[in-house]
Amino acid sequence: KNRSESKLLFYKNETIEHLTFKNITKCLKDTDFDLFFNDTKVIPARLYFQKKTGAMIEVFLLDPIAPTAVISEAMLLKNEIVWHCMIGNARKFKQNTILERKITIEGEEVLLRAELLDKDKKSVRLTWDKDLSFVEIIKYFGKIPLPPYIKRQVNDSDKSQYQTVYSEQEGAVAAPTAGLHFTDDVLQKLQNQGNALNYLTLHVGAGTFQPVRDEDKDDILKHTMHSEQMLLSRNNIEQILAAKKVIAVGTTSMRTLESLYWYGVKICKNLGDDFKVEKLMPYQDLGTLPSVKESLEAILAKMTENNAEEIIGSTEIFIVPGYEFKICKGLVTNFHLPDTTLMMLVAAFVGDDWQKIYQAALENEYRFLSYGDSSLLIP
Repeated sequence: KNRSESKLLFYKNETIEHLTFKNITKCLKDTDFDLFFNDTKVIPARLYFQKKTGAMIEVFLLDPIAPTAVISEAMLLKNEIVWHCMIGNARKFKQNTILERKITIEGEEVLLRAELLDKDKKSVRLTWDKDLSFVEIIKYFGKIPLPPYIKRQVNDSDKSQYQTVYSEQEGAVAAPTAGLHFTDDVLQKLQNQGNALNYLTLHVGAGTFQPVRDEDKDDILKHTMHSEQMLLSRNNIEQILAAKKVIAVGTTSMRTLESLYWYGVKICKNLGDDFKVEKLMPYQDLGTLPSVKESLEAILAKMTENNAEEIIGSTEIFIVPGYEFKICKGLVTNFHLPDTTLMMLVAAFVGDDWQKIYQAALENEYRFLSYGDSSLLIP
């Protein structure tokens, strides 16, 4: 209930300490540590419609398709939008069928319609009859999407508890859970002692929960990696360049920061200037790679050329043991499930000691997963 009272496993120089999360300030007294947070905000992505037959259909929003695929723009659209969705009870939702639901918002009745445009692509057109933005519509019609392993109904406290205190950019369907432990007080103490706090955005997708299938375990690179949308500002890039030791708060921040380096590689190597990082790009033979400084300066130069203050892109980056980290020197993260890409990322970051860390967490009764306890890992 009190975010910063959760446990904190502190791993540094191959040793482990067991602390309370509010003590993270003492672990980061070296003011060379700059923290990078993911300020995405979880949207009420679960929409429910009841057919006249009584059948309940769930429309789970994944990614906007039209008229824009940019999440920040999609949130502001009015009257109509098409999303790629997961469909619950899909057999009862026929293509070109329109479902309707009415609710009263501030004394006015609002009608929301959902039409399945393409059953294979799972594209759903949503329309509504009042002059409200899409983010306002889902605020009233939707429910917060708790992770699939939390086997209970959503309650009112989840609306605030399943958000970080610094969440701002609407668009995630899962929380960047490493950040759930931070309170305004902890953030203020970090800032007061000289740790720079920086905020970037990666909209966490449902694919973050996707386990590695049994048939892919002999060759994990066959795992289908989900794509997630990210947004970074010129200031973010300048702060990374200025930082001596970058701490990623969460695996999503780490994926974003490391993806940024590879975007710069694309520019330096003339491999295209679209901000998209493919799953296996870090493992390709690209010859001599640029330094972090050269890579990030190439991005800044491209932004200057395009008169842009921010860049929007997507990443499928797959970080597995053998990956060479370019930007991140530390990681704040919760404890993950076996057979997941998240555990692979931790193993890639700390090496074989990941087993020691997880064993210590089990022996000391750390809580795992989204509403669980935390770790600060500095290899």
